[in-house]
Amino acid sequence: MTKKSVAGDARDRLLKAAAQLLDEAKGKPVSTRAVCDLAGVQAPTLYHHFGSKQGLFDAVVEYGFGQYVRATNRRGDDPVDDLRHGWDDHVRYGLDNPSFYVLLYGQIAPGKPCAVTSVAETRLVELLTEIAQQGRLRVTPAAAAGQFVAANVGMTLHLIAQPEGRVDLSLSRELRDNVIAGLIRPAPTVRSETSREVVEKADALARALDADAGRAGLSAGELLVMREWLDKLTAAT
Repeated sequence: MTKKSVAGDARDRLLKAAAQLLDEAKGKPVSTRAVCDLAGVQAPTLYHHFGSKQGLFDAVVEYGFGQYVRATNRRGDDPVDDLRHGWDDHVRYGLDNPSFYVLLYGQIAPGKPCAVTSVAETRLVELLTEIAQQGRLRVTPAAAAGQFVAANVGMTLHLIAQPEGRVDLSLSRELRDNVIAGLIRPAPTVRSETSREVVEKADALARALDADAGRAGLSAGELLVMREWLDKLTAAT
């Protein structure tokens, strides 16, 4: 084992130990000694990697708040686009911090959700609730979050397990888009003012034909073609 991998393992153990102790403390103080004892390192190792105990805790909290952050600090108007970026952020974090990610998600205890990961999932539910309020979510926000996280975590663990240099992010993007398509309906088409005017006039003409087709001077076949043309014009505009 190289010195670099040993150092990385120590950093990951510190992150995992801090996450566990913060979870168990339920808001009470957590000492540097407790973190170091659980991680199996000396205090200088903590200071080397994080500068201080607070620096370590900030790194743990940053992980939880970093995922799906666009749920509350978005760059665009489409929450689904933020959801898509949230997936990519999650995968990227796992690939950049594989040992810590596996410690969090690969060694969980039954019935004991991690406080660190639950922060990200709470943000995800908030984002999905917004999508549901638009009438676009096919299931409840909680059910959608469960499916999304399961797929997102599963894909990340799969990519982490790939040999170095053979990570295919296109596989992640394909699964991401399939999951989103299965959970969320497409956004309704927003028509321009000109498009709405065309639709209104086409509807008016169709109603006039229905009300008094004889006065239009068209044959039955011509009326059929006209109505078909108006229907296509309305759908395409």
